[in-house]
Amino acid sequence: MKDMAIVLAGGQGKRMRSDKPKVLCGVLGEPMIEWVLTACENAGLEKICVVKGFRADMIEDYLAARKSKAEISSVLQEEQLGTGHAVMQAEELMKEYADGNVLILNGDAPFIDAETINDALKCHTAADNSVTVVTAMIPDPTGYGRIIRGENGLSAIVEHKDCTPAQLAVTEVNSGCYWFRTADLLEVLGELTNDNAQGEYYLTDCIGLLIAAGKRAEAYTSHDPNVVLGANDRRSLLALNDAARAEVIGRHLENGIEFTCTDGVSIGNSVTIGQGTVIHAGAVLRGRTSIGENCIIGSGCVIENCTVGNGVDLNYVQAFDSVIEDHVKIGPFVQVRPGSRIRKGAKIGDFVEIKNSDIGEYTAVAHLTYVGDSDVGANVNFGCGVVTVNYNGDKKFRTVIGDNAFIGCNTNLVAPVRVGNGAYTAAGSTITKDIPDNALAIERGKQTIKEDYAVKKLAHHRKKLEDARKAEEAEVKK
Repeated sequence: MKDMAIVLAGGQGKRMRSDKPKVLCGVLGEPMIEWVLTACENAGLEKICVVKGFRADMIEDYLAARKSKAEISSVLQEEQLGTGHAVMQAEELMKEYADGNVLILNGDAPFIDAETINDALKCHTAADNSVTVVTAMIPDPTGYGRIIRGENGLSAIVEHKDCTPAQLAVTEVNSGCYWFRTADLLEVLGELTNDNAQGEYYLTDCIGLLIAAGKRAEAYTSHDPNVVLGANDRRSLLALNDAARAEVIGRHLENGIEFTCTDGVSIGNSVTIGQGTVIHAGAVLRGRTSIGENCIIGSGCVIENCTVGNGVDLNYVQAFDSVIEDHVKIGPFVQVRPGSRIRKGAKIGDFVEIKNSDIGEYTAVAHLTYVGDSDVGANVNFGCGVVTVNYNGDKKFRTVIGDNAFIGCNTNLVAPVRVGNGAYTAAGSTITKDIPDNALAIERGKQTIKEDYAVKKLAHHRKKLEDARKAEEAEVKK
């Protein structure tokens, strides 16, 4: 038996006032659809079909760039004619999975989780249901479709505007997530009509058709009431972010992570953090970031798609798509750009930028230095103001620095160039040729003294100031 998922992602979301599809709007730094796709993958679903519509090119680009565990394809809904019409676009693909079940869920409801998906499927298959609706109990069900249960399971889903007074009192609501027996869904899809005020084909009508055909429908109540939450405008999107932030921080608190203050803290859904780590105010961790044990993530840090080892101390660091090994200390005011690796015990000081470089173990890059496209050995010391000159305006070249080298203050290393093991550069040198092991390289122009140069320069400057003062006084007398 083969199961699959269909993610509905065709809506524009006009109230978002955005030129991108609603599902690409972010929650904790990740598009809403990313949360949904991750939940499907974590639930073990190997085939996912995304129904795209508005700005389909942006959805396609996003899926192409995404590193996926599952096989993800997409179909186009050229006109947005309702949820039932969206599912119709995946009909040919569903036929390949006709002996299994299909999960249908909304790409703008990010809080669906793998546990809910799998538990609902167990309920679905154990009861031999034709359809199982994922529901939640919420204190204020205003605006949501009510779940009406009967003696034999689910009897109806009634939209809020159509509810009787008794039905309005029901607090179990539809999440918009469903497990269907694929063959049964295919049978009734063709029977859908758009005979309604909106002229749209509703997926919920399939449930009524299945019940009318004598098929079994049931509702599974999720443990997490947030599964029903979605976003239609910027206010509700902010509410999603607030809810997600609280949920994720709560999860890490339970796992032994210390937060000195949660003000401004934002941690992505896919971020992992080891026990004993301390997170300070204003830290932003997002993407596929992994933080080790007993780290200090200081204020002002932005860490994205990075692997951080154990015992690392980061303070006002922005790091992207890089690896930071154990017991590294970085900051403040440091940028680690993509493709970098900071090895064990290294120290990176204030106002340093590391780009696409490998910094060796216990190397110190103290301050005011740029290291780009470089391979740096162990126990290297960088003085203040060092620059690896990696770009000639056309191409970029690499610099290689051996173990135990000492790079003097204000040294320019013009790539491609190699500094040997144990080699030194004198302060203020511009190095354009390779330096042998254990050698000292000095490259300084001959100092020239011009006597009384400053006197002439200052005299000219003073005359300009005096002329300006006289002109101002004359203007005042007028």
